[in-house]
Amino acid sequence: MTSIASSPTQTSQRRSWAPLVIVCLGNFMLLLDVSVVNVALPRMSIDLHASLSTLEWVVDAYALALAALLMLVGSVSDVVGRKRTYLTGLVVFTVASLTCGIAPSQTVLIAARAIQGAGAVGMFATTIALINNTYDGFQRATAFGIWGATSGVAGAAGPIIGGLLTQALSWRWVFFVNLPVGVITVLAALRALDHDGDGRQRSIDWLGGLAFTASAATLTYALVRADSIGWTATETVVLLALAAAALAAFVVIELRSRAPLLDLSLLHAPFVGTLIAAALYTPTAFAMLVYASLWLQTVLGLTPIAAGLVTLPMMMFGFVVSAAGGKHLDAAPARLVIAAGLALTAAGDLLEIGLGARSHWSDLIAGFVVIGVGIGALAPIIASAATAAVPAERAGMAAGAVNTARQVGLAIGIAVYGSVFTTRVLDGFHRLSHSASIAHRVTSGGAASVLAQTPSTHRPALEAMIRSAVGSGLGHTFLIAGIVGLAGAALSLTIMSRPAAHSLAPERPLTLHGQPQSSKP
Repeated sequence: MTSIASSPTQTSQRRSWAPLVIVCLGNFMLLLDVSVVNVALPRMSIDLHASLSTLEWVVDAYALALAALLMLVGSVSDVVGRKRTYLTGLVVFTVASLTCGIAPSQTVLIAARAIQGAGAVGMFATTIALINNTYDGFQRATAFGIWGATSGVAGAAGPIIGGLLTQALSWRWVFFVNLPVGVITVLAALRALDHDGDGRQRSIDWLGGLAFTASAATLTYALVRADSIGWTATETVVLLALAAAALAAFVVIELRSRAPLLDLSLLHAPFVGTLIAAALYTPTAFAMLVYASLWLQTVLGLTPIAAGLVTLPMMMFGFVVSAAGGKHLDAAPARLVIAAGLALTAAGDLLEIGLGARSHWSDLIAGFVVIGVGIGALAPIIASAATAAVPAERAGMAAGAVNTARQVGLAIGIAVYGSVFTTRVLDGFHRLSHSASIAHRVTSGGAASVLAQTPSTHRPALEAMIRSAVGSGLGHTFLIAGIVGLAGAALSLTIMSRPAAHSLAPERPLTLHGQPQSSKP
């Protein structure tokens, strides 16, 4: 008797889609961990006695590792192979997730989040290449469609999954949930993915990667520290100067490298405009969600699940607009779609600026819907606009640069908004003695403990002041995010409208794997 399972055709079909399933599982986990921790932050702050700057680093350490290492790891994968890079990243991500879950202190958690982000880079830098090398024709189009849908679902599911796990079990389970998925994906990848390293590129721009990492990390650290020590403090000024010096070193290294992480001759007007849009997109759309989660849970008293559901309209509208409007958006000029998407996202932020003492969670919904529409229009077009603006030989480099800009923008946005949020809340407590200590406890998620330690006769007045100060602080943060988005829309539209006549580096032959290649117009 012939078994159905032994059919060659069916076996081939199952194997043909196995790499896609593996890639999508890794992509889902790494994108989920960008947002899943947001609703868990208030519970983390209580268990680990964490300050607001610590909470920022729980998110920033992951985003910063993604940003700083993405181009370098992409270059390394060209040498050692995408399968090996993907598997290494997946193993590091899974082990780091375990460490995050059992972290006994703030320091261990932040360090583990940075390592988790470094592992995520191995997956993030190779997923598109793995799909592109595995499929062609109709299968490739289908694979990228499924991969894109997975990315959208991960963004929408993050706050919900984070809320469910935090409320039902513990915040530690937002990391533990990665363990079974990671182990299964590693075992499957060992069998289903083909080794594709050809070793042709022998030169890796280690110095460029080190300089860029130093610049991004120092800048983010300076912005987070400025919240507590002041923007004019000597330490802040020195850190900002070091970040600028490291960035200048990166430019010099890239100009001289035979195999640069970023070929600076690509930096003509359309591509630069796209990079600016990518860098300002994430702080406009996502960076303020950290502080919205604190307000929803620690001031309004929502559960983690309820707080996650509040952000659902944003994610769902983004997914629907992206999926339903993709064909129509592709037909429009990229610069107009990008500018309109940023402007819409900024408009959604500006709808939130009236938050105050009497505000409710429902006051966020209208703005979140508009932000979601902007995200849906903007997110799919940025990468395609970047790759379309450069020669085909540099499409992978362009995509890596855009993804790096997104993550750098998110990390810097969270750091800057933290300072804005804290300053505004502190202003709201100016009439109280010890206002600074109260403000810092409230912004770190300690509103309930502050109220519990207050005499009952003074508690109603203090609660009203907390609601007013934190609501106003969040509204002011949304205002800054809206201004950033409008500036990004104007800048990207202006720059992308210019012809690609000049670059920011001298013309030179394109190099691929360290060898000269002919340039395409």
